[in-house]
Amino acid sequence: MKLVVGLGNPGGQYSETRHNIGWMALDRIADRAGRAGRGRQRDASEVLELRWKGMDLILAKPLTFMNDSGIAVRKLMARNHVPLVDVLVVADDFALPFGKLRFREAGSHGGHNGLRSIIEELGTEKFSRLRVGIGEPGRGAIDHVLSRFAADERACLPILLDATAEAVEAWTREGTSKAANRFNSFDLECNPAGTADGGTPGPKPGEVGGPADDQGVRRTRTGWRKLLPGTSGTGEDDPGAGGCRRSPGSGDKGGGGR
Repeated sequence: MKLVVGLGNPGGQYSETRHNIGWMALDRIADRAGRAGRGRQRDASEVLELRWKGMDLILAKPLTFMNDSGIAVRKLMARNHVPLVDVLVVADDFALPFGKLRFREAGSHGGHNGLRSIIEELGTEKFSRLRVGIGEPGRGAIDHVLSRFAADERACLPILLDATAEAVEAWTREGTSKAANRFNSFDLECNPAGTADGGTPGPKPGEVGGPADDQGVRRTRTGWRKLLPGTSGTGEDDPGAGGCRRSPGSGDKGGGGR
């Protein structure tokens, strides 16, 4: 049994914010596994247990607010007897450009309060994490992480979330080091406006780097990618909807730094 923790904040005011991309990634995994909306609450988390492509997984969204995420992770590990080697934390990172993925087997919190809390609760930095780039802040860090994605970024989110789900699957099968070799060089290929820089025509539907065709398929340099039903790649759909539904929260405790 492997434990995948997506970091975020509960409550509608945080829904689909940059800080919640860890939750959105877990939603996408649940969607791909056909288990959307079937989570339950325990261990201070929204939890979904599933078998996905031959692997037994626990998907967990801490409901403690970001700054106390470690409390939930400690409880989840204790109840399910999950060793550190089988834990992956998915978190946002504004030090990475939007759309970049970065695996690490260990390391400091880097100023991220959710990772800080986990390190403090577990007493170690030696757990795997997958950092998802949300872009550098053009303003204060708190305002940035608690903001929603821009329109062009929202249009590309379905592709990014699919790639994140595939990265998590690689981790479950191959471990952090091999997954890092595959996904740390990932480049998000997305041209939501249909034009290249400078206003010249961009790739057409079905061409490499272009939007999805009428069958919902995008072509990238590394192969074909089928968009899930309800994710048109236009930014008009809800890229965070699906499994482990968000639970209403009260009080604004999610904005303390990163």
